[in-house]
Amino acid sequence: MRAKLSPINQRRLDTFTRNRRGYWSMWIFLVLFVLSLGAELIANDKPLLLQYQGEYYSPMLNDYSELDFGGEFDTLADYKDPYIQELITEQGQGWLIWPLVQFSYDTINYELPTPAPSAPSRENWLGTDDQGRDLLARSIYGFRISVLFAVVLTLASSVIGVAAGAVQGYYGGKVDLYFQRFIEIWSGLPVMFLLIILASIVEPNFWWLLGIMLLFSWMSLVDIVRAEFLRGRNLEYVRAARALGLSDRLIMFRHILPNAMVATLTFMPFIFNGAIVTLTALDFLGFGLPPGSPSLGEMVAQGKDNLHAPWLGITAFVVLSVMLTLLIFIGEAVRDAFDPRKVA
Repeated sequence: MRAKLSPINQRRLDTFTRNRRGYWSMWIFLVLFVLSLGAELIANDKPLLLQYQGEYYSPMLNDYSELDFGGEFDTLADYKDPYIQELITEQGQGWLIWPLVQFSYDTINYELPTPAPSAPSRENWLGTDDQGRDLLARSIYGFRISVLFAVVLTLASSVIGVAAGAVQGYYGGKVDLYFQRFIEIWSGLPVMFLLIILASIVEPNFWWLLGIMLLFSWMSLVDIVRAEFLRGRNLEYVRAARALGLSDRLIMFRHILPNAMVATLTFMPFIFNGAIVTLTALDFLGFGLPPGSPSLGEMVAQGKDNLHAPWLGITAFVVLSVMLTLLIFIGEAVRDAFDPRKVA
């Protein structure tokens, strides 16, 4: 695959791989992200698989009632209930295969040795929060939702920002002038205050927050792409393409955009970082994801409110610092890879 790359892309790839800090940070982050995508297989209050009276059941994929295991009530089976476990293992002569962490992000441990928040123990490796929920499980799920939110926001805002900058830079004149005045006004709005006001009116959720933040985050790439298009529209090969009768759309996205994407790609990891920080800040203030969601910002807030339980703040700090540090290292490696002054 490397042999098929163009010489310039080969040089960029070699420069990226020579940056050992960024290269290994990318692999560490990818491993953590892939593991978080299977969070239900790692941390769950339902068994991965169980056998009861010779038949196999998959509680993660299907709901079963107590009656299915010889219980007395037609309610969903609580597999952490010793009564249900006894019905399956002893009376049904079966077995259960549990995930590594036997708690989901919203599972409350009612058998804590001390009042919540409870310190780390053999059952709750990182302790629990002030509602008795396992911190390790909430960290895994919180990591996943933060990264997915940042990925979608970064891609969507990059598409809109690149398109807006391309139109401004290519056409120039009044189009550029009016667009710039609009961006100056729009970027002057207090984003955080608007989010807080809107969150007090409408109950926020993942997609609602994404849409609101997208209204403002797309402007981060406009200036870079606009400058590249202003420079590229007067180059000889662009004039030649225009003289041959190519449409503006083909000229913009086939001949100028590839050059503009170099600067754009170097900024995307830092936009990704900013999206995670913004979501965490909103959750910390209580204007982010709905209550009960696995949120790193809520973990930070709980650490502030429960100073007598240092494991809360330490867990949130470690998860956020590792995540953001890895992303910064990756961003620096990508920036160096696209820097023409760096020679592999």
